[in-house]
Amino acid sequence: MDGIKYAVFTEKSIRLLGNNQYTSNVESGSTRTEIKHWVELFFGVKVIAMNSHRLPREGRKRGPIMGHTMQYRRMIITLQPGYSIPPLIEKRT
Repeated sequence: MDGIKYAVFTEKSIRLLGNNQYTSNVESGSTRTEIKHWVELFFGVKVIAMNSHRLPREGRKRGPIMGHTMQYRRMIITLQPGYSIPPLIEKRT
């Protein structure tokens, strides 16, 4: 479960919960098959589909130095009907 960072709770992700779709941020180096295997193994559910996109990097300025935040991928995981994942409330660092 090192690749999955934390669950995302936005208006869209809460709306997708009704379609049995769960949203979470994962490390950008993780592949879809790794994430699917981790979710199925850890939560004991069956994954039908996975969609992903890279989030835009945000600029951070500290004094005269300009930097960027770490880049993550956002995964939307669709489960078979009858399965569910308990919400991940804590932000994992």
